[in-house]
Amino acid sequence: MNALLLSLLQTLRVLINIYLFVIILSSLISWVQPNPYNPLVQFLRRVTEPVYALIRRVIPTTFGMIDIAPLIVCVVLIFISNLITNFIYAYVV
Repeated sequence: MNALLLSLLQTLRVLINIYLFVIILSSLISWVQPNPYNPLVQFLRRVTEPVYALIRRVIPTTFGMIDIAPLIVCVVLIFISNLITNFIYAYVV
């Protein structure tokens, strides 16, 4: 049971890190005028926009032309990843 729980937590942490990479890539692409018909751009928007919409409903995230929803999502995901890491180290030791 212990090994299963640790494996699940580590897998969750890896998935969070992959999603952080997707958010960063999506943010970088949004700085230029991407082709909306590009499959990569469509994938990034489909994966990130639902989470951004959830954040935007809770708090206003635009300051002028700057949208801080990706930043808020990144901070929350890093916090969760650190909680998982601390739990893994506390649980193993």
